[in-house]
Amino acid sequence: MQGEQLLKEMTRTIEELRVFNDIGKTLTSTLNISEVLSLIMEKTSQLLKPTNWSLLLVDQDTQELYFEIAVGEGSDKLKDIRLPMGEGVVGWVAQNGKPLLVSDTLKDERWCNKVDDMTKFSTRAIACVPMMVRDTCLGVIELVNSEPDSFSEADVRILDSLADFAAIAIDNARNFERVQELTVTDDLTMLYNTRFLHEALDREFERSKRYGHQFAVIFFDLDHFKQVNDRNGHMAGSRLLAEVGQLVKEQLRSVDIPTRYGGDEFVMVLPQTSKDQAYHVAQRLRVALNERVFLESDGLKVRVTASFGVASYPEDATTKDDVLRLADEAMYRVKNTTRDGILIADSHVRNAP
Repeated sequence: MQGEQLLKEMTRTIEELRVFNDIGKTLTSTLNISEVLSLIMEKTSQLLKPTNWSLLLVDQDTQELYFEIAVGEGSDKLKDIRLPMGEGVVGWVAQNGKPLLVSDTLKDERWCNKVDDMTKFSTRAIACVPMMVRDTCLGVIELVNSEPDSFSEADVRILDSLADFAAIAIDNARNFERVQELTVTDDLTMLYNTRFLHEALDREFERSKRYGHQFAVIFFDLDHFKQVNDRNGHMAGSRLLAEVGQLVKEQLRSVDIPTRYGGDEFVMVLPQTSKDQAYHVAQRLRVALNERVFLESDGLKVRVTASFGVASYPEDATTKDDVLRLADEAMYRVKNTTRDGILIADSHVRNAP
């Protein structure tokens, strides 16, 4: 019997090492977080053979836990569930940053049956571990079975090691995303920068040409921005630009591409948008700017207007550079005449009501 037990333990150890080796190779070959996490959970399932298992992440804004991956009975019903920090076994593990083995949920006061009520699964045993990076919990991995006493401390130790790999994968991917964001984001307004604008124009031009789509560009410049700086100082001017950037994001769709072109100039790329549709977007932006009172938190109550130019592909131009140039030229014609207006390429200034 001892020989059989020893062979069994050696076989499992070899399998564990193979799993860790596979995961380590994946970690060094990709920054695709979904790919790494899926592999980790696949290997976890192979090693520990739970009935159901899930990986939950901590929402960095709300500090709630949500299901990133869930496999097993009723898992399709978990995508919209949010669990507060500290609630249930999962919440306890996330809040305390410690692994937890629950041999029988009926005997553990931390157990909460909210998820079971949704999935109609009967959980009796749980192995749950946190994914920790620099004393911060990124999420938890939870394995559940319908039979009590079906996980061991050895299972929890293995799961804890796998959770370390998952935490490294998540942290690496998020750090990479932050670096990428820094290279394409304007620090002041948090809109995209000109580097990203030209990359986005390249992509949108090629897509539109291939599929016969339209796209439009809106170019706008704040009127008399220099006076804001002269009267209130450059720090106030910078805060005004940041507030304008936030207003721009509020007025656009998620697919639109808002950028700070430089100084107090802004450019928006609107995919699959006609020139007339883009005019209405510019009109909405113009009205929003006119109605907004800026720098109220500084006690300044500044109001601004802007000059807008609109152009589209392929109606106005057949190259991306010409679309941008025509929108820029239209904006400057407004700037040099009426201000606080909108000019469509090869048209007349329109002052929105």
